[in-house]
Amino acid sequence: MFRPRDRISVAAGPTGARLIILGGATLGGPRYIWWNFVGSSRDRIEAAKEQWRKADWGRGLFDLPPDDRDEFTPLPPP
Repeated sequence: MFRPRDRISVAAGPTGARLIILGGATLGGPRYIWWNFVGSSRDRIEAAKEQWRKADWGRGLFDLPPDDRDEFTPLPPP
C-alpha cells in the first residue's frame, strides 16, 4: 500500500511490462486472502470457495467471459 507522496520506482524486463495502478480510500477492517479470493471475513472466503467449486458461471458470485468457460481451474488443495 502506498501513501500520498510515497516514492516508488518501477522497472520493466526486456520485453516491457503493463502496469495498472488503482487508488482510493483505505478499506476499513481486516482483509483475508486465500488463493485468488480476498474478503472481509473468513466466512466470505469459504462462501467464495464453494461458489467457485460449483462453476455455475453467471448464476452465482462468479462469471467468466462466454468464450472462456471451457477450461476450468480448480481450487488448489487446502
